[in-house]
Amino acid sequence: QVQLVESGGGLVQPGGSLTLSCATSGFTLEDRAIGWFRQAPGREREGLTCITNGRTYYADSVKGRFTISKDNAKKQAFLQMNDLKSSDTATYYCATSHNTPRGCRVWEYDHWGPGTQVTVSS
Repeated sequence: QVQLVESGGGLVQPGGSLTLSCATSGFTLEDRAIGWFRQAPGREREGLTCITNGRTYYADSVKGRFTISKDNAKKQAFLQMNDLKSSDTATYYCATSHNTPRGCRVWEYDHWGPGTQVTVSS
């Protein structure tokens, strides 16, 4: 059974940093795409960064500030977030797909974690 569980969310001040973790089970991480997404209240879920088919994708809104990484042996993925802004406040999700996504589009991913809340505020 494919499972993903995010952790590491919390309250951080503007300009601060936070690292999210995604613990995975039920599949081989090195063989699957993995991505980070977020959803703010009243807004659609959006793709932030994904590793799929040997390539890494970043949304323009986080390029240069967020970094995705993974440890296949530990079955974990990570999202390093720097220079956080109030507009980054959202629930953050990691996800994978039984297919090979072409990018970081929400509809391409079919297994999701429950999410972790990130609040950027002074």
